[in-house]
Amino acid sequence: MNLEFFVISLLNGVSYGLLLFMLSSGLTLIFSMMGVLNFAHTSFYMLGAYFAYSISGVIGFWPALVVSPLIVFALGAAFERYCLRRVHKFGHVPELLVTFGLSYLILEVVQLIWGRATVPYGLPEQLQGPLFSLYGTQFPKSRSFVMLIAILMLLSVWLLLTRTRIGLVIQAALKYPEMVEALGHNVPRVFMLVFGGGAALAGLAGVIGGNTYVTEPAMAASVGSIIFVVVVVGGMGSLAGAFLASLLIGVVQTFAVALDYSMIHVLRPLGVAVTDQTFGYPLLKLTISQVAPILPYLFLVLILIFRPKGLLGTRED
Repeated sequence: MNLEFFVISLLNGVSYGLLLFMLSSGLTLIFSMMGVLNFAHTSFYMLGAYFAYSISGVIGFWPALVVSPLIVFALGAAFERYCLRRVHKFGHVPELLVTFGLSYLILEVVQLIWGRATVPYGLPEQLQGPLFSLYGTQFPKSRSFVMLIAILMLLSVWLLLTRTRIGLVIQAALKYPEMVEALGHNVPRVFMLVFGGGAALAGLAGVIGGNTYVTEPAMAASVGSIIFVVVVVGGMGSLAGAFLASLLIGVVQTFAVALDYSMIHVLRPLGVAVTDQTFGYPLLKLTISQVAPILPYLFLVLILIFRPKGLLGTRED
């Protein structure tokens, strides 16, 4: 493993991990506040990408970077106010079902408006090309921009929750909603704003992830399962845990995809004769890159077995 491979793969892994964190942070906030696992969360990510695609064609990418998450915020807040709040009193199963239904509704609406094919949502001129080159291997500006936005978002959320009055109200409403309501605060409105804010974070991830990777109707499903893996591995409701798990999964999966080694490459230098008649040969010839997609789910199973609360989780329910 040479230096340029390690550095570029590490940066790519951190970039991908930070994009996962942008998605999982909103889901974590919603769950920690309301106890709702929002199955439509990655659909808001998809909406952010498609809104940015349409808006950037009219007023440019940089205004779309602000406008698109605001539109997604409004849609998320409206959904909580007029749909989710009405079923909240019936328990978790109706909540899951209504968010599950919303994800299919959003998918169908996206396909009706923008079609089933990939849309040409490209990078702005300022983000095209490499940021730097290391021994001929380039690291793109777009990946570094994802990292910058994710870090700024992390700092903003941390400052909001720990250094502002509304952040104190949100944290208090998490543990003592009746007391907060008795002090004159509108707890349902706080929940609505938190749900909208979580959706907006997913929309922001869609704005920068859509043109860095690809914008298509399948983009929500492609990251949907991995986001829930991040949230569970990090610890349900733990923002710090989601950050740690996102970076860990992003880096591990990126390195795994880039490594084309199998057990045969390990056994043969040790003098072990391996042929196609060897017991378990089909498994031995599998490369790390081939099993890379299942590594996060394997990690999830191990976490659930040995540490069910997750890496930094504290919730009992």
